[in-house]
Order: sequence, then structure tokens, then C-alpha cells
Amino acid sequence: MRIWCRLIKSNRLLNDTVVELHDDTMTRTTKVYKALEDACYVFDLAKPIWLKSNQEEFICHARTRFTQDNFIESISFDFLDFQVIEEDNV
Repeated sequence: MRIWCRLIKSNRLLNDTVVELHDDTMTRTTKVYKALEDACYVFDLAKPIWLKSNQEEFICHARTRFTQDNFIESISFDFLDFQVIEEDNV
């Protein structure tokens, strides 16, 4: 699984990373949470909170955005875009 994470402010890309997870023992959900954790480590961010709207959007589109509402601390960007770009072939 490959997930692309981008920090966006004023419609401009501030930073991005691609997280790759190829552990067959992990479920898709576990991989998604681990990818978010790894991306936040790269960006030096606290992990955002998954709201119901994020979960529904991610289930439907394999993509979601985390805004200030998802973070406890103040953020210096408009949103964190979190998108699956490649699923594992099972």
C-alpha cells in the first residue's frame, strides 16, 4: 500500500511524503493508521483525530483531508491531504 500525504496552505504544496507499507500481516485499516502515524512523524505533527466525516470520506474515496478541527494543537497549514495511491494486490 502506498499513501500520499501533503500539507497544503493557500492552495500551495508545503511538504509531501509517500508512505509505503508492504506488511501482509497487517489489515488495511492498520496500514492506514500506521501510514498516518508515519507521515505525521515525517512532518513533525501530532496525529490528527479521525472524525466520522473523515472515516466516511476515506471509505468512499480512499482520500480525506485533516483540517484544524482534527488537530488539538494549532497547525500552520490549511489541511493535511491523505490519499491512497496504490492498494495491495491480494
